[in-house]
Amino acid sequence: MNFLDLAVGTLTQGLIYSLLSYGVYITYKILDFPDLTVDGCFPLGAAVTAVLLTNGVSAWLTLPVALTVGALAGLITGLIHIRLGVRDLLAGIITMTALFSINLQIAGSNLVVDRSIDTMFTSGPALLLDTLPLNYRKLLISLALTVLFKLLLDWYLKTKSGLLLRAVGDNSTLVTSLAKDKGSVKIAGLVISNALVALCGCVVCQEQRSFSSTMGTGQVVFGLATVIIGTTLFRKMSFIKGTTAVLAGSILYKACIQVAISLGLPANLLKLVTAVLFLLILVFGNVKKGGAKTHA
Repeated sequence: MNFLDLAVGTLTQGLIYSLLSYGVYITYKILDFPDLTVDGCFPLGAAVTAVLLTNGVSAWLTLPVALTVGALAGLITGLIHIRLGVRDLLAGIITMTALFSINLQIAGSNLVVDRSIDTMFTSGPALLLDTLPLNYRKLLISLALTVLFKLLLDWYLKTKSGLLLRAVGDNSTLVTSLAKDKGSVKIAGLVISNALVALCGCVVCQEQRSFSSTMGTGQVVFGLATVIIGTTLFRKMSFIKGTTAVLAGSILYKACIQVAISLGLPANLLKLVTAVLFLLILVFGNVKKGGAKTHA
């Protein structure tokens, strides 16, 4: 594989996984909610997609289905936390654990989508790009999808509902004083977040043509890392939106992983490198914050 193909593949992965980063951005950065549902919701979107594709359902119809099942997963986490009074971290763990079994029931431990089955990269609007090589088609379609949901999320965060969502994370007392139920606002945030995470799982399944029950392991770490990378790098650039920052963080993170692989990193050490990289990002972020406070 030449450098250009490698760069295109890495950029495509970064764009696709930015959908997951958007979701983690909502819970971690806006709601200050450590949501571990991500590790179960990501493969949920992939499992549903793999089953639908192998049963002849249009690849494009799997997108709204994945959004819906992800939203349901977020709703369950929200209800466990808000209505049953379970701590946020534990609520996410409970849903994540349940989803692992649900994913196995839906698609088994592994499911491969046959090459003869069309995906979103080989059917429908993708046919307009039929003259391009498949990897470039994947890049352009991933870019379009990522930008579309970024714009939708930016628009939503400017609406009354979106402003309340941001207020809950910053000052929940203010939301209560406005006669709004902060619990319902949190649930709405979890619904949107996990819908995006499941959508990412759906697209990854179509890009890789496979589902694995373990593909969700460590996805919350990836999401947190990309959010921290993006928001740390662009902290002083107030004109750059949060969604743009995490999009850049997702691409940079995938690039770092690809560099490690290109240097000969064994596949079985990938998670270790991911954890170490995440730790370095956290330390770097804390140092930057400390420096900013000292300077102030």
